[in-house]
Amino acid sequence: MKVLVVGSGGREHAICLALSKSPRISKLYCAPGNGGIAKIAECVNISATDIDAMVKFAKTNADFVMVAPDDPLALGMVDALEAVGVRAFGPSKNAAKLESSKAFAKGIMKKYNIPTAAYEAFTSPDAAKAYIKKQGAPIVVKADGLALGKGVVVAMDEQTALNAVDLMMCDRKFGDSGNKVIIEEYMTGPEVTILAFTDGKTVVPMHSSQDHKRAFTGDLGPNTGGMGAFCPSPLYTPEIADICMKEIFRPTIDAMNKEGTPFKGVIYFGLMLTPSGPRVIEYNARFGDPETQPILMQLETDLLDIFEAVTDERLDKLQIKWHDGYACCVVVASGGYPDKYETGFKISGLDKIPDDIFVFHAGTKLSGEDLVTNGGRVLGITARGSTLEEAALRAYRGVNCVSFKNAYFRTDIGR
Repeated sequence: MKVLVVGSGGREHAICLALSKSPRISKLYCAPGNGGIAKIAECVNISATDIDAMVKFAKTNADFVMVAPDDPLALGMVDALEAVGVRAFGPSKNAAKLESSKAFAKGIMKKYNIPTAAYEAFTSPDAAKAYIKKQGAPIVVKADGLALGKGVVVAMDEQTALNAVDLMMCDRKFGDSGNKVIIEEYMTGPEVTILAFTDGKTVVPMHSSQDHKRAFTGDLGPNTGGMGAFCPSPLYTPEIADICMKEIFRPTIDAMNKEGTPFKGVIYFGLMLTPSGPRVIEYNARFGDPETQPILMQLETDLLDIFEAVTDERLDKLQIKWHDGYACCVVVASGGYPDKYETGFKISGLDKIPDDIFVFHAGTKLSGEDLVTNGGRVLGITARGSTLEEAALRAYRGVNCVSFKNAYFRTDIGR
């Protein structure tokens, strides 16, 4: 079987690595891919959001397509592929609104009594600011649309919240994604991420994980797309898992069916374990990044078998198996990320990393004989261990082998 993966980051590298182990795949493509993915798949120079070009390529070259990033899902790439007879993994454009519109997602949760933070949505900056002044701080301000994981401001004081409204709605830092903002109740408690496979009927959670969004050690600095993650989370007990399945996971999938927008693919539940129980912070309509890197390191079952079971709506017939122990991913980023940063710096030391420590390329490209930086998040160094401490220690052993100009990373992932 010939398989195409759409995307170019560390998440896609992890997906490609897992798929490359399948004996059923005769040819693996990735579009556009990156410098690391090029070692295990043929990279095709097509933008992840170029639906027409991607469909044209897939129609003649691929039997199955896995659409990984949020943007092409929100644009309807799965719908376009299926319209020309190409089997594809991922939610439809309408189902992907769970991520592409926070107002839509909050509306689903409100209508179907799925536990989440109280909120209001605004299209007027003045109305949003008036609401903030009425509610006070701490409070949370979110851009309605996609913003690369950076469109959320947790404001501990009123002025920070007011500034966030200006940034999103007036300065348009996130473009049209900030035309509407969601103002939410501030919740307290640890955060846990649950990714789940679903075919619209059956829901199969993967290993729980914990992401680290803040740029700097100690949860300081601005929000990023994620500076590291580990799995499973020791906070996510079997008792909490039962509550989440009954009150969040199953009701969400049922709600999407009732709304006429059945969800098939990977659904991401960003949860906060509050004193009053688990609540949904956000949904994503795809694998998270960097959570995917450690999670797929723990997967034993052929990933292609899972993708096809989801697509064919027979997930209940498949038993998914996982390795015991833990996995930890540490992101090495470009100095200045998530704001302005330079690229094009040579990456050294990859040849010094032990074979059982995995290097996922997030923002790299080949420049002649050299591998150079080509993004904010550059590498995701990932390792497994029998304990979380061992997995983190081994991941940092790999991190300390690599170098490039202006590189930085958090020192507390999994610790």
